[in-house]
Amino acid sequence: MRRCCSVSRWDGTELRGIRRARENGMVEGPRLKLPDPTSQQAVTAQGTKVSCAMLVPNQSNTTPLPFLLLGIPGLEDAHTWISIPFCLMYVMALLGNSTVLLAVSLDKSLHEPMYYFISMLAVIDLIFTTAVVPKMLSVFWLGCREIAFQACFTQMFFIHMFTAVESGVLLAMSFDRYVAICNPLRYITILTKARTTQIGLLSVARGAAVMTPLMCLLTSLPYCRDRVIPHSYCEHMAVVELACADPSVSHLYSIIVATLLVGTDSVFITFSYGMILRSVLRLPSRGARLKSLSTCGSHVSVILLFYMGGLLSMYLQMFSLGLAPHTRVLVADFYLTVPPMLNPLIYGMKMKQIRDGIFRLLERLPGLRFSDAH
Repeated sequence: MRRCCSVSRWDGTELRGIRRARENGMVEGPRLKLPDPTSQQAVTAQGTKVSCAMLVPNQSNTTPLPFLLLGIPGLEDAHTWISIPFCLMYVMALLGNSTVLLAVSLDKSLHEPMYYFISMLAVIDLIFTTAVVPKMLSVFWLGCREIAFQACFTQMFFIHMFTAVESGVLLAMSFDRYVAICNPLRYITILTKARTTQIGLLSVARGAAVMTPLMCLLTSLPYCRDRVIPHSYCEHMAVVELACADPSVSHLYSIIVATLLVGTDSVFITFSYGMILRSVLRLPSRGARLKSLSTCGSHVSVILLFYMGGLLSMYLQMFSLGLAPHTRVLVADFYLTVPPMLNPLIYGMKMKQIRDGIFRLLERLPGLRFSDAH
């Protein structure tokens, strides 16, 4: 608790006069507990009184103290070198996902539900990396470790929310492939442009709805310990460990939400691709089977990258498994930067339509011709 002191000019005679006036009833108003004018706390040698009161900090009137990001614990001297791959991955993620977005938006042949879902995934990857990497690089390069209380939880909210949104989009993409392969005659009527937009908005609303209560629980906790976060961004577990109150409610809520979201989505995704595999194996032509499986290969790669990387990062934060702290931090950092960089490369290499759309986009630039290259 901090002592808040107010300094004012008082004369010992004035204090005694006010006391006598109150005793005789000559001064009305609320009775104030006046300090003893002879005490050292009340009057200094120059007649200056310092009255100190123990005040409880009012969270509504005071600005919470900021947090300090440590970066990669134990590898502070190598921050400059460590920043190079993260900077390159960030630039590649920006270029790759922006190119996919431009190709889908400008090429009318890609105005289909599957490519709209890929565009949603590209937007999520851009938000992911932009929410984390710029601040991470400022810690590595400039030593700007301080992050405001509100900014820290805003960053955490975006990470958790768009993790849930990406899980929902991956589920929608598996449903899209299920309808396209198992029920192709009804594909256009089931997945219309309006319904695709509704699915995307529903994924965003679901992510915001389940993560807003968690942020309310976390921000209501008092953080009165050392505010140094042994991480390069506001990682959930690392921040909660700084709370000086029992965080069991937020822990329970986060476990329930993660289990329900990831568990439910992964079950439906597995069911969808199980039905897809069953339908593909029934096709009479080997070429038709390979063509159908090729359209799902990129989706399966992205799904495995997302869920396997997420589970590995989460369990390493919860259970150290004897690993050094910098190893766990690096795994978490790579999880937020590697998939956004690889996703547009996976779609570009495995999906001919996306690849051709990117080439057509580049051909619009003066002096570039790719018609013979692809």
